[in-house]
Amino acid sequence: MTGPDAVTVLWGPVTSGERRAAHTTLLRAAAELTGGPLHRIGLAHDPGGRPRLTGPAARLHVSVSHSPGARAVALARTPVGVDIETVRPVPALALARRWLAPADADWVGRLPAPDRVPAFYWLWTQKEAVGKARGHGLAHGGLTQPLAHPPHWPPPPAAGGTPALRALPGGTGAACAVLPTGAGPYVLAVAGLGAPGTPVDLRRCDA
Repeated sequence: MTGPDAVTVLWGPVTSGERRAAHTTLLRAAAELTGGPLHRIGLAHDPGGRPRLTGPAARLHVSVSHSPGARAVALARTPVGVDIETVRPVPALALARRWLAPADADWVGRLPAPDRVPAFYWLWTQKEAVGKARGHGLAHGGLTQPLAHPPHWPPPPAAGGTPALRALPGGTGAACAVLPTGAGPYVLAVAGLGAPGTPVDLRRCDA
């Protein structure tokens, strides 16, 4: 990690076996961050399905995500959530109107048609990540989680090149960031219940 309170995110494309690749990436990252022997670190799940580590890395909070052709994991000392989506053609405006908050759908509808699909995924990944950090996923109002819509699309990169969590509107106690993935067809978001401004140690790992 870049500091004691940083969030570490590892992601990358995979050709197959996304779930297995994500679990392997998580365990190796946990061993590196804690200095614990890899063979002593295990992966279990709470009754609701939330992943947790056992052994020397048990104090870390973790999150796992996979999408066709990609996987991502996040590790932190406070509750964390990560979501990666492979961008593919979808009826973005119709989906936004059906599933997201009216303000989100209105924002998507005001964008030029070619921008609506990536913008929809930009919203969706953040809501998914925040829901995972809170431990309930997209249930219990996760899809209507308020987000600050950028005044210009696409949003500019983070100042200084170092991603950091930003506070969400509404005083919810959660903070989130959409992370750069280069030219690939992926949207990656991470969220936490720690302080806004928490730096994100973003690492790409190719399988």
